[in-house]
Amino acid sequence: MIPHRFLVKRYGIRFTWELASTSSCQNQNDYIREWLPQKEEFLRIIMEMEAPPEPRVCSRCEKDGVYRCIDCIHQPLCCTDCCHALHEFNPFHRIQQWTGECFERSALHMLGDLLCISACLHSNSGQKPPKDMPRHSQLDNEDWEDIMDILLNLQPPIGSKYLTIVDVTGIHYMVVNSCECPNAERYHLQLLRAKLWPSTFQQPSTAFTFAVLDDFLRDNLECGTSAMNYFSKLRRITSRLFLHLVLDRYQELLRVARQWHLIKLCKWNAFCTKNRSGNKDDLALFCAACPQPGINVDTKESLDHWKYSRTMVMDGNFKAEHMKERQPHDQVWLMDGQGYMVTYPEYHAYLKATPHITEKSNCSNHKALSHPNADCVKLDSTGIGATACTRHGCFYPHSMVDFQKGERQLNMDYSLANALGYNMAGIQNVICFYDVNCSYMKNLRKRVGNSSHIQIPSSVRIVLGIGIWHVHGHKKECYSRYSPLFIKGAGWVEGEIIETLWSMLNLVSTSAHGMSAPHRQELLDFQMNDSNFMKMIRQSDSLVRKLKAVCTSVALARAAFAQLDATTSPENRQLWESQEEAAMAQRVDDCTVMDIFESQWSKAPTAHGVELQLLQSYNSSKMPQGAASWLAHGLKIQEAEIMLSADRKGIGKYASEVKKLAVARRADRLATDQSTFLADAAMYIGEAAANYAEDNNLAVAPNVGMDSPIVSEDDDGDVSVDDIPELQRCPPDPLPLPSALGIAGGIPAELKHLAEIELKLRIGQANDALHGLWLALIDKAVVFRSAVQPARNYSMKTRTWAMIHTAEKSVARQAKIYQMCRRAMVALGAGSEILSRYQELQKGHLTVNTAAFQQNDVPHRQGHLPWFWSIDNPKQTESRSWMSEFYRIHWLCTKAIRDRWEEEELLISEFQWTANFFKHRVGEWSKLKISNDQPDTRGRSVYAARQQQVYEHLAEHCAMKWQATEVFASTFSSKE
Repeated sequence: MIPHRFLVKRYGIRFTWELASTSSCQNQNDYIREWLPQKEEFLRIIMEMEAPPEPRVCSRCEKDGVYRCIDCIHQPLCCTDCCHALHEFNPFHRIQQWTGECFERSALHMLGDLLCISACLHSNSGQKPPKDMPRHSQLDNEDWEDIMDILLNLQPPIGSKYLTIVDVTGIHYMVVNSCECPNAERYHLQLLRAKLWPSTFQQPSTAFTFAVLDDFLRDNLECGTSAMNYFSKLRRITSRLFLHLVLDRYQELLRVARQWHLIKLCKWNAFCTKNRSGNKDDLALFCAACPQPGINVDTKESLDHWKYSRTMVMDGNFKAEHMKERQPHDQVWLMDGQGYMVTYPEYHAYLKATPHITEKSNCSNHKALSHPNADCVKLDSTGIGATACTRHGCFYPHSMVDFQKGERQLNMDYSLANALGYNMAGIQNVICFYDVNCSYMKNLRKRVGNSSHIQIPSSVRIVLGIGIWHVHGHKKECYSRYSPLFIKGAGWVEGEIIETLWSMLNLVSTSAHGMSAPHRQELLDFQMNDSNFMKMIRQSDSLVRKLKAVCTSVALARAAFAQLDATTSPENRQLWESQEEAAMAQRVDDCTVMDIFESQWSKAPTAHGVELQLLQSYNSSKMPQGAASWLAHGLKIQEAEIMLSADRKGIGKYASEVKKLAVARRADRLATDQSTFLADAAMYIGEAAANYAEDNNLAVAPNVGMDSPIVSEDDDGDVSVDDIPELQRCPPDPLPLPSALGIAGGIPAELKHLAEIELKLRIGQANDALHGLWLALIDKAVVFRSAVQPARNYSMKTRTWAMIHTAEKSVARQAKIYQMCRRAMVALGAGSEILSRYQELQKGHLTVNTAAFQQNDVPHRQGHLPWFWSIDNPKQTESRSWMSEFYRIHWLCTKAIRDRWEEEELLISEFQWTANFFKHRVGEWSKLKISNDQPDTRGRSVYAARQQQVYEHLAEHCAMKWQATEVFASTFSSKE
């Protein structure tokens, strides 16, 4: 075999793939640069096309050429007769007439062309209409008030039977030649056979071509183009300069578009048979890759396996608002409940019969049920809520609901109940994701049980989940309880796919804002049907991409877990596996069992937590009222003093006046707080305060309260007070706290109860400082490893080292606060048990190791972290036990990652289900083809045959893709 490289060099032969690889190296700018030298040549050709050819003769008969068609290829120049003959079957082309100097817009009806819509009159289609022909339509006087001022090509044919036709090429006025035989079809049916959709049926005067309706449908789907904008485009096409003189048919387009949408859906969903009636979700298409018993899954199979679990995600969208209507009762519903939006009367009957009970959430500040437009009186609907499949992003039929006052639980209950009732015979396992599942699902069974309009079978086992993006906005416990990472059978999903679907609906939400309720429902249904259809035809390619990506990730997840599991003792492995299995089995009944994926040790109490506990136990103790808040205020003042003192070293004397003013204000507020604290001290320490003030030469300010803030949130922290007047500086003397009295010479007996309170607050303050120290050290390590080490030039190193210095400042501040707390503990007479737990900070404790973490590294496993890293552990726990707990959690999480990736073997089943879905559709269309193989229904049979062929192609494409990627499926069978 001759190498292709030799053929290229010797004979200049280049292979197709080589040419493709060469051209693929060019980007958009390269192609533009290639075109720039040709710009003048392009412009020359375009300008030459404005002039007629020389000699100016007809391209068909060589007579005098007068007309040219701008929609025909090469814009042929024709005489009147040839132009008429050339457009016998293209009546909606746009023509121009030569005036001697230029071409101006003309119209075919000005040549006497007529539109033949009947086969029996087809032989007369090229003639002018007889004068005695009955007139089916007339132009109303109000449409043309001053007809003499209108351009000729925009004027309708006077005195003839004509029709206003809206096409993609503009608005046309055509003389219509219809069949007038005794047995002839009605006029509007003749128009339909000519692919013209009449706007009315009693003497129609306007018709829309099928082409323009399809074009509007595509524009609306892809670009979100409203009917008003689309018709404005048609007017511009008709006349570039005098578009305001073009007849307005916007209202007719709105009406006809609704009819066209309905007919399209009926046609696509085999709804054209006479023996079918409109039922719920008859005009809706669902996911081809989700298990549907009787469609793509054999009902004889055991559906209890985790791979047959239905996955769904719920969410609300507040962009799809709907204004209140003027005449809400005078509406015509074309497909109510037959698509994706629920049936209007049934849904509102449910809302009327179901009371709304507001359930407070005990989670973090995650308020999905409240919305700013919930009380808007001008809105009939404040948004929409829907349910979609989690893995593929297909909307569930008959499950989209309107919101009346925000995203309420009763709205989403109706959506979920309808989704759970769609093609789920025999499926008992459901994985449901929702942003607020931690509170929403608590009383779901109770709410549904009290309603006579919806039901959820008690046998359905619902596993709750929260999308990976939203779960981090909840409290810490929600992560292990609801994260997709810890849900068996979920696979590697994010649970946020429905967020990507809203962007498609938001394109048309603006135009649907003021529509009637039926029109809005039909528009949204059509958009969702198209979304599901596009998912269906791309399903095979999507599964291939996922399968290829999963193969790599599965190998990495297995390797990571194997590396960690190799150093785990058999006893620990067995114990941790049993804990995981028990939690997975019990999570539906009690989600708290999933807390095994978090540390089982309680967090050390914070200063706020200690203060709250003291205030709640006020009645059961001898503590004077307000003492805990007063002492906590003093501790905050001391922290503010440390922060302000550290900031003085940040900037020299050249700081701006704005920064100096900000520091002066901070110092002034701090001085006010100190004076306030000293004034209140007399209420709690009495004579001891006076003696303390006298011994330290302090003046007690009048009682002005403790409401002034210590540090404002918008203050600039990195400033200096070198140039601040001395009177506004913070006094260096300590505050009269029990700890300060203890340092001065011992705590009086009458202040022992205050000393006990301060000691508890100091422990909380020390825990906060150590937690801040953790974060500062972690920031320093991350910045050093991710920014400093990769830096390759001087400027990058300068910036990254500035980040290191900022982190070091934070470390120093938190260390100073902790040292102050420990000195106070000693002064308060803390026992050896407390002091051994809160040890002295050494310089070596504040260093961090930036080396990559290796679980199996022997020196690391034998080493010990500094004592404050385990401050949350129980007192009797050693550092080695804390490391063991850390490895337990890490082992469980790494195993969960491996399990979720291995569960992506579900892709293999989804391939089969997709193929089965296409085969099922082939069978359905085949039955329709046979049952309609009659003379009067031959068109139905032919269309069914065409649809059968479409799904056969989809099934073949799916099988071909599976054969090409079958080798990847072996990844899941080869367990390492």
